[in-house]
Amino acid sequence: MANTTVKGAEIVHGTNPQFLVERVIRARIYDSTYWKQDCFGLTAATLVDRAAELQYVGGTYGMLRPSPFLCLLLKMLQLAPEREIVLEYLGATELKYVAVLTRYLRAVAAMYVRLVFKSLDVYEILEPMLNDYHKLRWRDASGNFVLSHMDEFVDKLLTEERVCDLILPRLARRDVVEENEGLRPRISPLEEALAGDSDSDDELKAVRQARRARIARADALRATRKVVHEDYNFDYASQESDDEYLGARYRSPGSVSPDRRSISPDRRSISPDRRSVSPDRRSVSPDRRSVSPDRRSVSPDRRSVSPDRRSISPDRRSISPDRIVSPPANPQKHIG
Repeated sequence: MANTTVKGAEIVHGTNPQFLVERVIRARIYDSTYWKQDCFGLTAATLVDRAAELQYVGGTYGMLRPSPFLCLLLKMLQLAPEREIVLEYLGATELKYVAVLTRYLRAVAAMYVRLVFKSLDVYEILEPMLNDYHKLRWRDASGNFVLSHMDEFVDKLLTEERVCDLILPRLARRDVVEENEGLRPRISPLEEALAGDSDSDDELKAVRQARRARIARADALRATRKVVHEDYNFDYASQESDDEYLGARYRSPGSVSPDRRSISPDRRSISPDRRSVSPDRRSVSPDRRSVSPDRRSVSPDRRSVSPDRRSISPDRRSISPDRIVSPPANPQKHIG
């Protein structure tokens, strides 16, 4: 049972959280030595120690060998920690040496947020991490190490469709989230540093006024918007087969539309026009009742057989001499 999701975990994007990792890569992770030795029996608390020991970020390398980064990510999907715990993973930046030790823990948590959370939460949580410039070691598919930074890694999570050999869930566009869900516009620190606090420039003043209007509209939309929490309390019957989850339909018994439950009165009653049969169809035409006299009597020519057909031709009684097969001249004896 080491590869099953924790009991009571919520469904993510309509499936088991572990199924967000492709089946081939997931099978490679289950067979890896790091998963069997270092990830066995981990909890949300002990996972911090394993993440602090990471040396690089990456997906698969060589012959599809999974990296420890992917193993811890799958373990985190298996544990399905609460939202507050994930935010604590990301907020470990108070002290400089703590931030250096937990940078790979923050990278794992950022990847988890991108896979599991909704678009609004992804933008609100990951965009502040664009100001984090800690160094990261990146291992590519060929096994070579490349120097990268945390802001570059977060930018890949927000803009690309595939990171660390994993297909990321679809992320809604930022302007769409602003209009529909009340996401506040992002303010770049560089823009604030260049602008300062002066509003002497008319163009800069107009830009700031438009931004304030967008922020006010987003706050008003979020205040009036009703947040609907979907109840996904579902116990997995089997977490080892993909076919059961792909064919499942998560629909409650009471989710049938009332319009489909009740039958329309127009469909219950049969039209009077359909009940009565047309008089023309009840009565059979007299022409069809009586049989034609020509069809009752058989032609005398068909009753009598032609005398030519009764007698067999004398030419057919005798067999032609050409059709008689003569025996071979020297028959071979049967060899026993």
